[in-house]
Amino acid sequence: MSSATVQVAPALEADLVALGFSRILRAHDAEQLAALVATADPADRVAVIDAGFVGHRHALRLALTDPRFPAAAVPGAVVVSGAQARTALASAAHRLTAHGPTAEPRLPHQRGTAPRAAERSTDRSTESSTDQSTDRSTEPYGPQPLPDVLAGELAHHGIPVQRPELGTLVATVPANETELQAARAAVAEVDEEAVRLRRAVKARDGFFTTFCVSPYSRYLARWCARRGLTPNQVTTASLLVALLAAGCAATGTRPGFIAAGVLLLASFVLDCTDGQLARYSLQYSTVGAWLDATFDRCKEYAFYAGLALGAARTGDHVWALSLAAMVLMTFRHSVDFAFMAADQDTARNPVTPGGPAKSTNSSPTAQLSSRLDRVGWTVWARRIIVLPIGERWALIALLTAVTTPRITLTVLLVGCALACCYTTAGRVLRSVTRRRPRGDQAAHEVATLADGGPLAELLAPVLRPVARRLPALAVPVLAALAAAGLPAAVYLSAGTWQAVAAAGGYVLLSALVLARKLNGSLDWLAPAFFRAGEYLTVLALALRLDTGALPAAFGLVAAVAYHHYDTVYRLRGGTGAPAGWLVRAAGGQEGRALLVTLVAALAYTGSPVGPVGHQIAGADVLQGLLVALAAVLALVVVAESIHFWVFGDATAEHDESGDTA
Repeated sequence: MSSATVQVAPALEADLVALGFSRILRAHDAEQLAALVATADPADRVAVIDAGFVGHRHALRLALTDPRFPAAAVPGAVVVSGAQARTALASAAHRLTAHGPTAEPRLPHQRGTAPRAAERSTDRSTESSTDQSTDRSTEPYGPQPLPDVLAGELAHHGIPVQRPELGTLVATVPANETELQAARAAVAEVDEEAVRLRRAVKARDGFFTTFCVSPYSRYLARWCARRGLTPNQVTTASLLVALLAAGCAATGTRPGFIAAGVLLLASFVLDCTDGQLARYSLQYSTVGAWLDATFDRCKEYAFYAGLALGAARTGDHVWALSLAAMVLMTFRHSVDFAFMAADQDTARNPVTPGGPAKSTNSSPTAQLSSRLDRVGWTVWARRIIVLPIGERWALIALLTAVTTPRITLTVLLVGCALACCYTTAGRVLRSVTRRRPRGDQAAHEVATLADGGPLAELLAPVLRPVARRLPALAVPVLAALAAAGLPAAVYLSAGTWQAVAAAGGYVLLSALVLARKLNGSLDWLAPAFFRAGEYLTVLALALRLDTGALPAAFGLVAAVAYHHYDTVYRLRGGTGAPAGWLVRAAGGQEGRALLVTLVAALAYTGSPVGPVGHQIAGADVLQGLLVALAAVLALVVVAESIHFWVFGDATAEHDESGDTA
């Protein structure tokens, strides 16, 4: 249930009811307001609105109904949710009654600007709300409405107050008749629905999404909103359509490939629609953000598997290409995520409301990038070069429809490799010219992304004295050597005890890297190198011993990749690293690399014979063991992940960056 406290004009009351405020009360002063806040249902969102508020309903919606923030405000209105913010609101009202305001809030009283808040996510939490509003004419708070004073008090006492960007939307409390008429005229000038539709689209996105999808998908989002569909439902529909596309590709027929391409594009349209629906109706939720991010990876990698199955029906075996594509995409994302974690003081640096953005990365490369952003055509060229999800899926859909799976995957590998080189080179340049040292939090997150397991944890204290004496670039160099050395050794000697010995060396190098604090200029490359080392080891093992084991290897890498992506989403959502027991149960990247080489040696009793990829004795055992490893790992990490996101107190970051996905 929602409730509110004020005698308001019918138009404002109608807006509040439309926004879910079913109980409207009146507080004559701050003392009465404090009493009303104390009696509100703990599950409610508590909003305070000036009775003289004039503005657009969507301006109120942006502040009062967004569940992501403990407090939010626009001129003339403030809202809180949660015990801490509610207690702070009641305390602020008591202080105003006794002493008057302690901080002067600085809020524009008309068309306002502040940090943005929106992301590709999903359902709004079903919280009821209590709205408590005051008549400014009875309040002794000078020229400022009581809600604005309360917002300033909240911020002054440590409660972060989100101030949504209003743009052309109006939110004000007129002080006299002249201002009232001007405010009403300003409201009438703006097409509120057009603004709402425009704001539903991510401000920064890829070329294909911006010009080929968003112009019509926003209307699909509105259609879904008017029929009561939630972003989570649209996200699930997108997954189902993508899985159907993968199934069509698996038929191996030209009509199936054409249908697969069309359905993959339809899935991407729905993928854009879910985020636009969330922004249009402000239906955000932790589960929605997690589903949206996780399903994107599931859809793409399932389609790779569908292409491999379809090719196999025509006698062409491309499982190695499919697995290589998944390895490359995961490596690329690991570079992106680890760099953002290492550079978090820049990436997550808050913007002062109404003020310019501040970047703590003042490197020449970052400054050049900022200057290029002011040249329109370079922005789009750079966004296309990095081959973001829209361009990538469009390329996959087109090539699937008109060519073969082998050509599709080969072109994808080449394009993604070039994009990966471009983005990685830019980030390396930013890092080596960076003037600000990285903090302990950044080092901790990079270490978490490196996914060291119990073996590295056991060896790190022993190796730490050696690690501390290593030169500055030792971390990326050692990680790169490990990532290149183990797959090469496995390909040359898979199934032998020599390969197991090489894996032992990989464990030592991993532990040596993780024994250091990863705050060096290029230490953030270590997680990506470890991803490549582990995944390529599985690929090399299957290629060398038994190509029939490639589907099982694909499944094993997919299960591990899920665990790694889930770790990223936890860190980006501010919930910290996965539980220690989960990391130990999963074995860590060095433990799994050792395990798969040991499994292969046991399957072939340490001495495989026969040409590369030939089905020989031990092949069936290898396939069975890889399937078992994939199944057990998937069961553990997926079950724990679902419990964490759905039943825990997790939060998720709702991405509005427009960065490559």
